[in-house]
Amino acid sequence: MANILANIQGADMVDGLIGIKVGMTQVQNAEGIVTPVTVIKTGPCVVVQRKTEPQDGYEAVQLGLVEAKAARRAGRSKPLSGHFKKAGVPPTHKLSEFQLREGMEVNVGDHLRVENVFHVRDTVAVTGYSKGKGFAGVMKRHHFAGGAASHGSMFHRAPGSIGGSSYPSRVFKGMKAAGRMGGEKVTVKNLRVMSIYPEENLLLVSGCIPGCNGSYVTVRKLIR
Repeated sequence: MANILANIQGADMVDGLIGIKVGMTQVQNAEGIVTPVTVIKTGPCVVVQRKTEPQDGYEAVQLGLVEAKAARRAGRSKPLSGHFKKAGVPPTHKLSEFQLREGMEVNVGDHLRVENVFHVRDTVAVTGYSKGKGFAGVMKRHHFAGGAASHGSMFHRAPGSIGGSSYPSRVFKGMKAAGRMGGEKVTVKNLRVMSIYPEENLLLVSGCIPGCNGSYVTVRKLIR
């Protein structure tokens, strides 16, 4: 770990980093206004692959999240093992691709920290996987109003009509119904960076983000 963090470098070269959701808390400014924030352990990330226009058709970098505890199963498969071996970096559990800033140049093996990419008052978008809720009905899953709650209505939490018998005589595809809820890729945009703690690689963003504590997320800058 010490060798990995020894050559940390970078200067606002990419549009985001990989992180881990730590939890939620709140911050208070000088005027006494309290803002709920989410704490994200963002980076450090190592450049595993460099995508170029001549070879891949676009400019980007593939980053891997460097964690204090080495991932046990990272790089176990032969393709991934060869991928990390070619880059000359230790295997990482989480990989993600980010856009490269125009005019910037990074090399495989470079390390990026949270203070190299984000700044206070930046607007970011956070992507993660929502919490899995299991099988859920239409009222919980799609916020249906349901039927009357009065005695004898016989229609309380049902979806209602989903198709007539004469026409269409079937159920259209995509009809909202009960089913598996959560566990989907969700992106929350327009979150403000409230604070940065470079020593602990912590990023505090306003509001809430998808996923449970300890889950992986990607944090990207929004350029307007």
